[in-house]
Amino acid sequence: MAEVAHRAHPTPRTYWIIAAILAGVTAIEIAVPYISALDPIKVPLLWALAAIKFFAVVGFFMHLRYEKPLYRTLFFFGVFGVFPLFIVVLLSMHAF
Repeated sequence: MAEVAHRAHPTPRTYWIIAAILAGVTAIEIAVPYISALDPIKVPLLWALAAIKFFAVVGFFMHLRYEKPLYRTLFFFGVFGVFPLFIVVLLSMHAF
């Protein structure tokens, strides 16, 4: 079987840059509730910031960017597959 070439893992400098970006995004998340001008878009903005942080952590710190595509596919299948499952469970319990 042919060996799949992996990308080189990031250097410690890259991890520090990602950590700084995550800290910046977290600071923005903390500031958003205190800015009244953002009230109409507060919830979608916080969801978007959380998604940015999620994908940064998954991509870099969980090393999914550097693994075989199968691992990435299985991970995202589980992440996005949970929502339909959750809806089915809620429907079966007559929650709607």
